[in-house]
Amino acid sequence: MTATQSGRAVVDLDSGERDPWIIFAATVLGLAGVMRVLDAIWAFGFKGSLPENLEDGILGSNIKTYAWTWLVVGVILLVSSVLLLGHSQIARWVGFVAAAVVGLTAMAWMPYYPVWSLMYVTGAVLVFYALVRHGGREASGNP
Repeated sequence: MTATQSGRAVVDLDSGERDPWIIFAATVLGLAGVMRVLDAIWAFGFKGSLPENLEDGILGSNIKTYAWTWLVVGVILLVSSVLLLGHSQIARWVGFVAAAVVGLTAMAWMPYYPVWSLMYVTGAVLVFYALVRHGGREASGNP
């Protein structure tokens, strides 16, 4: 059941309803996590030649370093997505960290894939909005 409180919708968690913005944030974090894990799997199996300008990358020229970074980031994103769907209050803070990690790791690839990087950064900003505006205790109906 949804009630309004000072012009803002409040979702009663006991009724089973979920705030659409929190579902959006969990979905974005989960999809980004899956993409990062797939990137890691690809990088671990990569046998071709690396681009010449990878030496200028933030993590150096070793593709395995990127693979491990992507794997860790992907796991963090997937865990934060599951926690958000479980309505854990700690999930909000893990979500903030996960969104920051998404935005920062996307910036590392800005010179190579600017459109994808901007999409990741935009997703991170929207997750931040969802968690700030709709993820607090007053938004979930808890005192």
